[in-house]
Amino acid sequence: MSQFFKSATIDSATDCDIEVPQFVHFPATQPPQSLQEWINHFGLEKHAENGYFKETDRSPFEFECGKDSGEGQDDDEKNSVMPTDSQQPEYKSNRNFSTLIYYMLTPDAPVSKMIMNTSRNIHILQRGKGQFVLVYPDGKIKSFKVGFDYASGEVSQWVVPGGVWKASFLIPNEEFDNGFLISEVVVPGFEYTDYKPFPGFEALVELVGPEKAEQLKLLL
Repeated sequence: MSQFFKSATIDSATDCDIEVPQFVHFPATQPPQSLQEWINHFGLEKHAENGYFKETDRSPFEFECGKDSGEGQDDDEKNSVMPTDSQQPEYKSNRNFSTLIYYMLTPDAPVSKMIMNTSRNIHILQRGKGQFVLVYPDGKIKSFKVGFDYASGEVSQWVVPGGVWKASFLIPNEEFDNGFLISEVVVPGFEYTDYKPFPGFEALVELVGPEKAEQLKLLL
């Protein structure tokens, strides 16, 4: 695997089975009142991936990226190029140094759907528990639990390289009323042109095989 897909925080994390809790299959109609208060306090909004979010910082500093003619590329490709197993990500327009968001899963929005970012994503746990599932370009799957129970192999900070598919879901927990709140720093700063949703189930079968694709289908 290319060095661009390595991450010490993830490569050293304890692998775990992908066992989706029952309430993920049957989401609640609304978040518990306690979690709604957090949503209101931070001013979170619904996210395209599911869950709730708010951008809290965007670096005022920008760096100029390489420009080319863009001939033969669509609009997304003119702004950014997803990394492959042999190349670094490329940006075709200026980027802020970094961006920062809150991101939250709740019983009514218990799954963050599988997506890919061009930029490197730094995650920091704030409250609750969750599980991340990563799928690499070669079809390798890595799944690990997020929480503060380090003795059980949970992690509270993790860095997902650009060009890796990622999804997550809630794990039942009493300490945060079945919620999962994280901060996410994106470097270089996030732009929607750097974001790619997973293309669909057939593509998943091609990437990981039919048995694993069926297991991950709920995350699409």
